[in-house]
Amino acid sequence: MFRLSDIIEEFIKELMRGTGADTLEIQRNELAEHFNCAPSQINYVLSTRFSIDKGYYIESRRGGGGYIRIQKLEIARKPYLSHLIFEHIGDSLTQMDALRVLKNLEEKNIISSRERAIMEAAVNDKSINVFSPPKDAVRANIMKSMLSTLIRE
Repeated sequence: MFRLSDIIEEFIKELMRGTGADTLEIQRNELAEHFNCAPSQINYVLSTRFSIDKGYYIESRRGGGGYIRIQKLEIARKPYLSHLIFEHIGDSLTQMDALRVLKNLEEKNIISSRERAIMEAAVNDKSINVFSPPKDAVRANIMKSMLSTLIRE
C-alpha cells in the first residue's frame, strides 16, 4: 500500500519525466490542493525525497506568487563533486575535514583561492554558532549545498 508521501514523490518525478527537463517549477499550495493535504506534507516530501543527498536541489519562494523549483543535479558532469556529496561528507563533517576538502578542490582547480576563502568562512566554527555535534551536521549540510551549487553551475 502506498503512503501519500510515496504518491506525491512519484507524481513530481512523473511531472519531471513528462517535461523532459531537469528542472520543474510547481506551486506548493496547488500541489497540496491536488492531493487534498496540508502544504506541510508537500514540504515533508520535498525535504526527505528530493534532498541534495538524493541528487536534487530545491529552491523555494514563499508568498502569493511563490513557487518551488526542483532541479535534478547533473551528477555525471562532475563526478568528483558528486562523490564528495554522496559518499564522503555524510551527515557530519568536522572543520578540519571541511578545510581538507576545500583545499583539495582548490588544488584540483575546481574552485579559486577566493572561493575557497569564502567557503572556509562559511564552514568555520565561529560562523556556525551552535554546539557540537549539531555543529558538524550543520557544516555537512552547508558543504553539500555549496558543492551542489558547483554541480549546477
